[in-house]
Amino acid sequence: MNNPIWIMTSAFDQLNLDEVIKKAKETGVQGLDVCVFRKDGTRDDFVATHMDYDNFSLDTAKATLGKFNEARLSMSLGAFDNLIGGDPGQRIKNQNHLLKLIRMAHLMGGDDNDIKIGTFVGYNHELGNEENGFEKNLEEYARVFGPIIKYAEDLGVTVLYENCPMEGWRAAGYTGTFNNLSGVLAARKLMYAMIPSKAHGEIYDPSHDVWQHTDPVEVIKNTDMDRLKRIHVKSTRNNADPFWGNMYPTQLVDAALAKKAGVPHPQNEWDRHHYEATLPGFGVGDSMDWRKFINTLQERGFSGPYEIENEAGLSKGTGNMAAIMQGYKATVLNLSPLLWSLADNGYQYPEEEFKEMEVLASKDIPVVTMDDLEY
Repeated sequence: MNNPIWIMTSAFDQLNLDEVIKKAKETGVQGLDVCVFRKDGTRDDFVATHMDYDNFSLDTAKATLGKFNEARLSMSLGAFDNLIGGDPGQRIKNQNHLLKLIRMAHLMGGDDNDIKIGTFVGYNHELGNEENGFEKNLEEYARVFGPIIKYAEDLGVTVLYENCPMEGWRAAGYTGTFNNLSGVLAARKLMYAMIPSKAHGEIYDPSHDVWQHTDPVEVIKNTDMDRLKRIHVKSTRNNADPFWGNMYPTQLVDAALAKKAGVPHPQNEWDRHHYEATLPGFGVGDSMDWRKFINTLQERGFSGPYEIENEAGLSKGTGNMAAIMQGYKATVLNLSPLLWSLADNGYQYPEEEFKEMEVLASKDIPVVTMDDLEY
């Protein structure tokens, strides 16, 4: 089995799409998960907008497919925000933005071209603070995503949830750090039971489970494989914390008191759990067994792409484009003997396995909003 390796384009936030494609060809990958975040969104961490979602037409779709086919690259789209909680005004904007991405994917062939849409679910803490708050979030998820998934299904598009808990998404003074419903396998299984449609599934990032002291191999063993469409490639190096323990987030206390006691406390919202984001094979070791993880995926028949998400401190974190590219190239080299067959020129992805994306949509369709859907 020769799984393709892709790049998630968030690390190239300063480049346009043509420049990103050029960088992708330089790294030797087979596809791009194109980030299309709202330009007026509230996030400022690892976001990028590499397509014009407000002026996307059938002609744009045809031109984009031609550009990717010429580069011999496959594609998906994604934007990852809170769709069921947070500021109500931003929430509805995030929901409507997801609908725009679903339309874009449809115009480019959707599932027939394996163009999926990546997203978060988010979390509603007003509901979460109530008794049975987790279940109330599941109910809110079903209320909001029921019509979204129906819309996607009607257009032949699959929506994929990513499993980052978004541990820094609230102020450090809050006790908990679970800010994305799809952050645990149990929630994802419950979500599919609530909305049985095949038009939604998941992108699994093992690094998030590693710092939660959950074995990604066991997660894959219990995953519904028909739902799993993408793997994010990102590593985590866990660091021991004898002060607060590694099971719960670091708690915010008075800085003077913490200094007097010699106790560490959060320096920012993301400084709650003790780990370092890394890339496999680049600079430092990590706290998971990639060979065992990939072997388990292969045993379970996973045939989708492995998408490199570069948030590594030694790569994307430097702000240096050469170091960013080194991180990508090192990761490709690290994965290639695990994913690709050995040829005369080493471990290589078979060129003949590339499948051109077809122009399938015959007519344009209007942009819709949540007000247009029944929910």
